[in-house]
Order: sequence, then structure tokens, then C-alpha cells
Amino acid sequence: MTVLRARLAAASALVLFCAAAAEPQVTAETPTLSREQIRQFLLTAKVIKQKDLSKGVTRPLRLTLTDGVLTHDAVFSAVQEKMPIFRYKDGRVELDFVDSYAYNIAAYLMAELIGLTDMMPVTVEREYDHHKGSLAWWVDNAMDEGDRRKQKLLAPDREDWDRQMYRMRLFAHLVGDTDRNTGNILIGSDWKIWMIDFTRAFRHTRTLSATTDLQKCDRRLLAKLRELTPETVAAATKPYIGGAEIDALIARRDAIVALFENLIRERGEERVLY
Repeated sequence: MTVLRARLAAASALVLFCAAAAEPQVTAETPTLSREQIRQFLLTAKVIKQKDLSKGVTRPLRLTLTDGVLTHDAVFSAVQEKMPIFRYKDGRVELDFVDSYAYNIAAYLMAELIGLTDMMPVTVEREYDHHKGSLAWWVDNAMDEGDRRKQKLLAPDREDWDRQMYRMRLFAHLVGDTDRNTGNILIGSDWKIWMIDFTRAFRHTRTLSATTDLQKCDRRLLAKLRELTPETVAAATKPYIGGAEIDALIARRDAIVALFENLIRERGEERVLY
């Protein structure tokens, strides 16, 4: 082998090594799984490795699971905190503060109920290391919204991107999420948006705040919102949220529907719904 060929071979090996080290490998080719298959995998697969995640104030764990055929990662959160008064760094004060893994599961179940599971990783309840928590399927090859902004990247299909963002914002208002930040928005390699981390959702507030981000709405999603009742929400999310959270969610739903009905009257349906 010539010196040049040897150098090229070494460089190629280094590139392959760095690519492998940058992202833990799952399987050579992850099969396409249904949501139910993913759910069963999360509930039953064996945990073979864990890693602390540096992002997120609740310090979730990245677990590697295998069932002997498939190996894949998931995010485990066991946070369960309640405080009568919580002071945020920006000076805000919240009474009856709750930060709970149960809200991750309830948010996923709500997404199922209104047809938004294509924007949220499958999430289940599972016990790990003697702690109950939420376990969510890891989104491979994704960056978060903070990274996208830092790199000044733009989605190739701006209309599709905007529509995804409108759905995400509506959902955040519906479930009363107070922690929808750039680290909680993942973007896949296909520019698909994934919503994660709802441990600070389901607040008891019955009104909407900062509704300027609610300008357009998916017409099928609006129809799903209109169909919600306290009974259907309770049946779908039991036992992860209760009466106070559900009553507040329905009140916010009413406010969201009223807001879009007003926008439709003012601007016309074709400019508000898609």
C-alpha cells in the first residue's frame, strides 16, 4: 500500500469512528414499528445501559433497551415535586407548583385523544431503579429548536413548518404547559417536529395567556377539540390527572375554540383554518 493510500484509509477510518461515537448505535436498520409495538417494547425491553442527560432541569436519563432483536434508546424521567410556592428565576411566582413525570404520560394520552400522536414520541409509565417514571421513545438524529436557531437553519417547506408550529402551540395552551422552551422542541432529519417534556403542564389556570401565537388552526384538530368532554378526558388520562386539572383543561379548550371562532368571523374561514 502506498503512503497516500495508507493516509486515505486512516482518514476514512477516523471519519467512520467519529460518526459512530457521536451517536450511540441502535440497530443496523431500525424496523418500522407501530405505536403499539413501540409501547410494548418500552414496557418490556431490558435496560442494558444508562446515561445522564445534561439538558433539562429535571435531569432525565437516557436508557438503552433491548428485547434481543431490537435495541433502542428511551428517555426516563422520575421527577415528582410539589411545592406550595415556587419562585422562578425571572421573578414569577406559582402557587401549588407541581413538576411530575405523570404529566408526560397524560400529555401523550391527550395527544392520542385529539390526533396529535405523530408529533409526540410514544410514552409509557415504567419502573426503573426502584422509581416509577415516564419512559419515552428516543427520537433519533434530531436537533432541538435551540440548535436550529443557533445554526440559523430554515425548514425547506415553510408552510408545513408553520402548520406544525401552530399545532404544537395550540396543544401547549390546551394542556397548560408552562415550560415550552426551545430545548423541548425536537426536529427530526425530515423536519418533523416532536414535542417532549410536559412535566410542568396541566396547570389549574383556566385562561389563556399570550394568544398571539394562535393565528391559524388545523380544521380536524379544532373539530377534535369541540368533541372533548370532561368524561372523555378523564377516561383517556386516568390515573395521571384528576378533577382540577381536567376542569382547567376544558376551560382552556373552551377559550381556544372561542378564540378561533372569533378569528373565523373576523377574517373568514379560509384565512384561519387549514
